[in-house]
Amino acid sequence: MDSGKFYPLTLRHLLKLILKQYEEFDHVFGIPKKLFFSPRLGAPLQMNRFGQRLQTPIGVAAGPHTQLAQNIVAAWLMGSSFIELKTVQTLDELHISKPCIDMQDEGYNCEWSQELKIHESFNQYLDAWILIHILKDLMHMGDTPDLGVVFNMSVGYNMEGILRDNMQWFFHRMNDASAEIAQRLESIKDIYPQVSNLSINPQISDNVTLSTMHGCPPNEIEKIGHYLMKEKNLHTVIKLNPTLIGRDRLWEILNRSGFATRVPESAFDHDLKYGDAVEIIKRLSQTANECNLRFGIKLTNTLECENHKQVFPPSETMMYMSGRALHPISVNLAAKLQNDFEGTLNISFCGGADACNISDLV
Repeated sequence: MDSGKFYPLTLRHLLKLILKQYEEFDHVFGIPKKLFFSPRLGAPLQMNRFGQRLQTPIGVAAGPHTQLAQNIVAAWLMGSSFIELKTVQTLDELHISKPCIDMQDEGYNCEWSQELKIHESFNQYLDAWILIHILKDLMHMGDTPDLGVVFNMSVGYNMEGILRDNMQWFFHRMNDASAEIAQRLESIKDIYPQVSNLSINPQISDNVTLSTMHGCPPNEIEKIGHYLMKEKNLHTVIKLNPTLIGRDRLWEILNRSGFATRVPESAFDHDLKYGDAVEIIKRLSQTANECNLRFGIKLTNTLECENHKQVFPPSETMMYMSGRALHPISVNLAAKLQNDFEGTLNISFCGGADACNISDLV
């Protein structure tokens, strides 16, 4: 067995593990029962997103931590209501540098991290969707009639790839997983008989976040955004880069923060410019209105920088910053855009949010 590959557990295996841990030890995946988030109808932090109720405005952004069912379930148990699933793309057999993530202080990662094929990713998202329904029933969590959770697809990275057969298959299955859900429930009803009485929505997701490569042309970003709304009828969010704030402002913030990040000039040259972004947001917002859909932006993507550390292989000339060092850049960019749009923007914020700053962000 290749130790560098993922071998996901089956839904049946995961459910047996969860039930044993919960019933015998009062924890799931090492999380004590007393720490589980229990929603209440009418709680002050509830909100509406894409026409669905969220138990909280807090969730997890797309990444390696949202590609396996058990990680998604663990995030939900701790109060995550907006689950941005790991980005999928047509190229799903990649060589991944190891290590590909460095989180010593400021976060860095390599360009690629997709370790599952598209059908494997779908299976993980489906299993997590079913498990959350089961756990809500098992634990009598909250007095809310609906799930209170949004699964947000994340797709990339260009129009050509999104139009490929395997990506179209993924969109179709995420829109209607009726057959797969029926098969899964049949396989576990001897373990959890009550599953036959559960109402599980076959539409896992009706919304998407578009992730594009650093340096993606503006017209390509806009073209995909229109396609996702007009052709796929999906509530759509586009992820924008931190370089949007501008070279001078970005360097001012970085120099004050004290981090040793080295941003190449090419990052500013090939990324989307602020003026172009404003016009794209206006046009995509108009398309959303015409399609009776919701449009938003995600702030921000990682920050492209030079690989100046000794963590990643030398072949990785660039790495991508996230976490604590990205936070002041993302916050200031969000403030600038929201001010220019007079507070009307629908923003999904993911730049370095943590337990110390989340109350101020909300």
